[in-house]
Amino acid sequence: MRSLARAREGLATNTGHDQARERLMNQYAAMPAGSHIRLTKRTSNLFRSRERSSNPGLDASGLDRVLSVDPVSRTADVQAMTTYERLVDATLAHGLMPLVVPQLKTITIGGAVTGLGIESSSFRSGLPHESVRELEILTGAGEVVVAGAEGRHRDLFRAFPNSYGTLGYALRLVIDLEPVHPFVRLRHVRFPNLEALSDAVSDIVAASAFDGEPVDFLDGTVFGIDDAYLTLGSWADTAPYTSDYTGGQIYYRSIRSRDTDYLTVRDYLWRWDTDWFWCSRAFGAQNRVVRALWPKRWLRSDVYAKLVRWESRYQVTARLDSWRGKPRRERVVQDVEIPLARTAAFLRWFLREVPIVPLWLCPLRLRGTGGTDVTTAMTDTPAQRDGGPWPLYPLHPDQTYVNVGFWSTVPIAAGARDGQVNRRIEKAVAQHNGHKSLYSESYYPSEEFWALYGGAAYREAKARYDPDSRLLDLYAKAVGRR
Repeated sequence: MRSLARAREGLATNTGHDQARERLMNQYAAMPAGSHIRLTKRTSNLFRSRERSSNPGLDASGLDRVLSVDPVSRTADVQAMTTYERLVDATLAHGLMPLVVPQLKTITIGGAVTGLGIESSSFRSGLPHESVRELEILTGAGEVVVAGAEGRHRDLFRAFPNSYGTLGYALRLVIDLEPVHPFVRLRHVRFPNLEALSDAVSDIVAASAFDGEPVDFLDGTVFGIDDAYLTLGSWADTAPYTSDYTGGQIYYRSIRSRDTDYLTVRDYLWRWDTDWFWCSRAFGAQNRVVRALWPKRWLRSDVYAKLVRWESRYQVTARLDSWRGKPRRERVVQDVEIPLARTAAFLRWFLREVPIVPLWLCPLRLRGTGGTDVTTAMTDTPAQRDGGPWPLYPLHPDQTYVNVGFWSTVPIAAGARDGQVNRRIEKAVAQHNGHKSLYSESYYPSEEFWALYGGAAYREAKARYDPDSRLLDLYAKAVGRR
């Protein structure tokens, strides 16, 4: 392991951050040889089953601050464990926001980059890792490196998205920002069928407009096969009124009842967090009586996530269902990317085969990184040429995709096993030329998994940056024993 002095070579200087980095490296050095390294942090938006470990892990509690915001260069220097809630508060104070702000307040920027994030600006700005200019990473080898689109660690920069902490842990990032306006005007447009909705997405992505009006944000909600909406957001400097969905009112219900709406920019960015999209209904939080008694400060996605983890540990609901004679239930919590041309067909299959509604839609196209054209970023290695600019999650630069999100449980049929519905969905995603995020349960056989998730590029990066396998590999972390 190289010395701390040498480890600081090329690193930004900030006293507080330097101390947090040194503390983390000292913790790493103190870990017994051969032990697996893991990171501990206060929040998590992962939904995989995880075994409890007696290993105390690396304490990342000192890496949760915004170091600086530069309104001139429109960049932020931010520690990786900073939540988007804290980051957005810091950037909005300068009239700026990250190019893509994932929907939930407690997603960390490091988590969104080493995993994947998406939101309604993704049709024009891609995914969060594409607005990263520079990454400071503690690798599995115990070294701290600075990686960017160019330079000697560009292979790690490209392989880091979708690696989920199996190549190293981000400590600090420099990201691009964009200007905001005070308000967002929303139009909720219903479409007669899923094909018409897909055609509209194609037109909006091409023109950043719909019916002659600009579109700055684009997502959609499917309530049924003939009940689907696109929500078109556009910046506004004034608003005749603003709605408030942080208390008694529920945002997703407004999509079917209002043609237009206005929100402040902050309330727009967090419109989904209050009710975790629509998942708060599982806890009774959408019942009028319960909601009146539920403290407003607890109407947050992280509160619901804690309840889910509590239920996963103690199985109270499962035990009650068993006592009542109800079938066991399988958790189906997934996001998948489907090529736009196949989206309507996939949605028809899903609505026919899986009893979950609503569904969330979020169109996206790759943006590029730090001003680098994504097509030129495919030439570093044969593995990267085969896998595109981001080899561990290979989306094509010239393709429009639609993220389809579905988060619920389904009854396990008599004679069936837990996981069968998820596996059927994985097969359907592959049949529609799509790709699946890895933040939740996955069931792929090893060979299929590595074919989908950049096996060659991953092995090259793993050999260089975690040669002793101190970190789990991606398959073990995402799939494990199934």
